[in-house]
Amino acid sequence: MNRIIPRALACAIALGLAPLAMTPTTAAPAAPDTESGRFAACDDGPRVTCVVDGDTFWYRGTKIRIADINAPEVSHPSCPYEARLGAAATRRLTDLLNAGRFALMTEGRETDRYGRALRIVVRRGQSLGAVLEAEGLAEHWKGRRGNWCV
Repeated sequence: MNRIIPRALACAIALGLAPLAMTPTTAAPAAPDTESGRFAACDDGPRVTCVVDGDTFWYRGTKIRIADINAPEVSHPSCPYEARLGAAATRRLTDLLNAGRFALMTEGRETDRYGRALRIVVRRGQSLGAVLEAEGLAEHWKGRRGNWCV
């Protein structure tokens, strides 16, 4: 998939400064991929290791919000398109989490206002959130929810 490189990043690459200009969603610091689990969609009852939606999952009893992205809502979508996209993002996140070992990284706050652990999920240094974003199933987190229905 072709992606347009922002002018500032293109200049940084040309000057040999690209590693300094990278964000956690494009290149995360190397962390050992030591986490793994068998993920399925969350259902009623205790939630231990399961996927809620495209940016939230439970892992070993901890509710985790992927810190670098925002995915469409599945529980209260604003339109049919958001509902379809949210379901696709949920399935894709489940597949990504089940595809192999990963690492959970903290950058900034430990938790959000709802008590969810804020983590960037990486595999071999690449953010899984960035994968969802590149595939059009999520957007980069801007500090607020986006509108998927425009």
